[in-house]
Amino acid sequence: MKTLILLLWTLLAWPALAQTRLETLTRGLVEPWALAFLPDGRMLVTERQGWLRVLAPDGKAGEPLAGLPAIDAGGQCGLLDVAVDPKFADNRLIYWTYAEAGEGGNGVAVARGRLDGQRVADVQVIFRQLPKVSSSLHCGSRLVFARDGRLFVGLGDRFSRKDDAQSPANHLGKIVRIEADGRVPADNPFVGRAGAAPELWSLGHRNVQGAALNPATGELWAVEHGPQGGDEVNRVRAGLNYGWPLLTYGRNYGIGTRIGEEGPKPGFEQPLKHWVPTSIAPSGMAFLTSDRYPGWQGSLFVGALRGQALVRLTLDGDKVIGEERLLTREALRLRDVRQGPDGLLYLVVGGPEGQVIRMLPGR
Repeated sequence: MKTLILLLWTLLAWPALAQTRLETLTRGLVEPWALAFLPDGRMLVTERQGWLRVLAPDGKAGEPLAGLPAIDAGGQCGLLDVAVDPKFADNRLIYWTYAEAGEGGNGVAVARGRLDGQRVADVQVIFRQLPKVSSSLHCGSRLVFARDGRLFVGLGDRFSRKDDAQSPANHLGKIVRIEADGRVPADNPFVGRAGAAPELWSLGHRNVQGAALNPATGELWAVEHGPQGGDEVNRVRAGLNYGWPLLTYGRNYGIGTRIGEEGPKPGFEQPLKHWVPTSIAPSGMAFLTSDRYPGWQGSLFVGALRGQALVRLTLDGDKVIGEERLLTREALRLRDVRQGPDGLLYLVVGGPEGQVIRMLPGR
C-alpha cells in the first residue's frame, strides 16, 4: 500500500515538475537572506551584511534603506529575516532580525520600524536574545506572525554550551512568542515559572532557519539544522521540548559519534521528518496553498543550502509521507522560499552572487 501511495504521489507531481521554469527577477545581491511581500506587490529583501532593499514587482532593486540600527555581521550572523505587519496598510510597520553587538558578544534582536520612502523611521528594538555570547554561529532566525497577531521568533543556540538549549532561563536554542510591540503575552507557557524567561514558547532547538504557519491548522512549523545529519521538521507547540542536544539524530562532526539519544523518550517531541546521515541544511520554508502548480497544492517546500535543492514534502495532515528534491541540476543554495500574492513560489539564492527567482508554471 505504501508503494502504491508513493507511485500515485509521483505521478501527480510529475506534470508540475516537467512544466515549471525559472525566471530570475534580481541578480547581484550579496548574501541575501530573506524575502517578504508588501501589499502592493513590491518585495523586501535582506542582505546579511546589513542592507535591506525594496524590490519592484519586476525585481529591480532599490538602494539600501536608511535608518537601520548597527548590525554585527560576520559568520552566520548579520541582517537576517524580514516580515511585514499584517496591518501594514494602516501602520506601515516592518520587522527584521539581526545580530546586535553588546556586552559579552552579540545576540539576535528583533526590531520594527515604519517604512517611509527610502528609509525606516521610528525604529524600536522589541526583543533581545539573552545572554549575548561571543559567537558568529547559529543565529537562526525566522519571524512568523500568528493568526492572532502575535510574533514567533525562531532562535539558534549560538553554538554555545550543550545545556543552554535545555535551560528555560535563557533564549538560546528557543522559539519565543511576543506581542507585535515586544510585550510578553500573558498566556505564554513559561509565564510565572520561577527562573524561566517569560518569552519562551518552546525549547530544545539547535538552529531554526525556517518557519511558517500550517494553513490548515494555524500551528507553527519549523525546520532546524542538525549537526552531521539530524536536520528536523517540527510542529512547534507551547511549552514543549524538542530535544537538542539530549535527543537528536545528528552526530558529532567528523568522528560521527552519538551526541544524545534518538528517542522517542517521554518529555521530548519527535520530529515530523528528519534527514540522516547527511544534512540538507534546511533554510526558508513555505506551505503552498495555491493551485498554480498541478499536484503540488498542500505541499511544504523547504530550501536546502548544503543539499542545493528545493525540497517538496507531501503531507497527510501532520504526517510527512513523501519527499521530492527539485532543481537539483541547477545546484542552487536556497536561503528562502515564499509563496507570493500571485500564488507562485519565489526563491532566494544565497551567496555572493545572490538572486531572487520566481518559479513559473509551464506554458
